[in-house]
Amino acid sequence: MNKTETLQNLQTLLNNTATHEWEKQLLEQTRKKIQAGQEIKTSLEQLEFNLRPLALRNNLTPAVADFYLQLKGDPAGKMRFDYSIHYQKDPAFQERAIFSGGCFWCLVEPFNTKEGVKSVISGYTGGHLQHPSYEQVKTHKTGHVEAVEIIFDSRKINYQTILATYWRMIDPTDAEGQFDDRGNNYRPAIFYTTPEQKQIAEKSKSELQSSNKYVKPIIVPIEPAKTFWPAENYHQEFYKKFKTRYRHLERTRKQVLFLQHLHARIRTLFKK
Repeated sequence: MNKTETLQNLQTLLNNTATHEWEKQLLEQTRKKIQAGQEIKTSLEQLEFNLRPLALRNNLTPAVADFYLQLKGDPAGKMRFDYSIHYQKDPAFQERAIFSGGCFWCLVEPFNTKEGVKSVISGYTGGHLQHPSYEQVKTHKTGHVEAVEIIFDSRKINYQTILATYWRMIDPTDAEGQFDDRGNNYRPAIFYTTPEQKQIAEKSKSELQSSNKYVKPIIVPIEPAKTFWPAENYHQEFYKKFKTRYRHLERTRKQVLFLQHLHARIRTLFKK
């Protein structure tokens, strides 16, 4: 980054309402040093050093975390998600499905790898605040849940298949969150975007309940979709950016689901 680009990036972060005050102090100090003539490389190395303790604990706000990755030379810092399809009008045969079920980091890959899925966007929905940030949602005060919006070609994959994938990814008996992620912003829910999706989801939920695979009742609500707010770039396609960290999270999730599904099969077997 040259001087102009660096100062522009710093100013953008300073103007971001989600940036923490202590982050702004470090960014402002760096900006002033560069403007005063300090070598850019030296200034940015000092900034990286000062941000490192919080970065190692994953406590940076999303935009600052992206910038920190750039300072480190991490390829993930250069990855920019294409949001354009979210804002475009759906052409014929293009549909959207919206689900929540724990941390949205783990809800992307299983859908993204299916033929016919055009995009999977991490974001927030169901709350009362417009344009919420990750920092606001995690306070549990906005009413939002972390969710994913799946945009798909209905000629290649249908809603039933996408819904079946969703059921396999979550614990449908846990209303207080999912796995290690606790709180209202992690609750599971199905948000239908068409009357047909509502019918399919209700039928699917009823069949799952009557299957006796679960001792506890299926608590996943089926709600009309509200505005879906895309999350910050840092959170998009997390599984591609941070493979080691993602695999650890996914492994823990899959272990719990494996035991749960095993118990379900055993119960079903003995009920026959």
